Amino acid sequence: MERHTEIVRQWRLLLALEGRARGLTLGELQDAAGDGVSDRTIRRDVNALAQAGFPIETARVEGRTRYTLNRDVFGGLAAAGFSLSELCALYLSRTLLAALAGGPFHDSLTSAFDKLADALPPPLWRFVDQLPMALAAKAPVARAQTAAPRHVDALMSAILAHRRARMRYHSFASREVKDYVVEPYRVAYAQGTLYLFAYVPIYGEMRTFAAHRIQEVTVLEEAFDPREASAGVFPDSLGAFSGTPEHVVVEFSAAEAPYIRERDWHPSQQLAELPSGGVRLSLDVVIDWGLEAWILGFGPAARAIAPATLVARLRERLDEARRQYGE
Repeated sequence: MERHTEIVRQWRLLLALEGRARGLTLGELQDAAGDGVSDRTIRRDVNALAQAGFPIETARVEGRTRYTLNRDVFGGLAAAGFSLSELCALYLSRTLLAALAGGPFHDSLTSAFDKLADALPPPLWRFVDQLPMALAAKAPVARAQTAAPRHVDALMSAILAHRRARMRYHSFASREVKDYVVEPYRVAYAQGTLYLFAYVPIYGEMRTFAAHRIQEVTVLEEAFDPREASAGVFPDSLGAFSGTPEHVVVEFSAAEAPYIRERDWHPSQQLAELPSGGVRLSLDVVIDWGLEAWILGFGPAARAIAPATLVARLRERLDEARRQYGE
């Protein structure tokens, strides 16, 4: 824990130095570090950063020592439009992008991060590599099978060129393999899976396809005029589903209420306190498997109030689950 605190404090100092071209005094660095850190600790942190490869220089200005970060060392980064902190943050984001590591972007991500690693001296990256000990992310518990990279590449080409595509797709709902001509709009990542949003002319509507179920894709010569489409990724769903949102009301027990209050579940949410100490959460969302699983996951601490169709469906699921366990 002490080591993690030290790394985060040194990162704050680095960002503070980068933001002040004229440098900072010892006292200003103490303020940037926060939590009443001693001047001795700040000096030790500055030395550690310098030893890690960050070009921190000192100069006497008006009788006071000022610490500056020599930006000339990072001239190539500046020319590319990157600041040092942006580059480091991007490099660290590989932790968050690990969810895609098995997907079609694996090789591209690996190549990109290799280039970032080559941009700065190895000692500096050894320092940066310590930050994930204090900042990390967990990939989704369950990930779908990987979409074929050639299929994703073909779809991206069709999307950017506004070209129709012929697609062979294994439908989960019908358990059949079907052929579609689609107008692809977007490839999106949600809950461990890549999805294709596409307009299907034969049905006259937008549909969502799981990319890993696509068996073949051929980009056609036919162009199409893009229609107005939602900019969000499943904006009306707590899961990965498209549909018409409904007004959903769920009540939570007093024991679960603090957990519900401290999170943003959906942009449409509204909270109301209950006399019991619990809370009533209202959402305008699609009633789909993701919503049902979310409510049922709270067990007896959650009770759906509306709409009636959702209440009936959850009651059926609970009855089915009870039958699975017998008496």
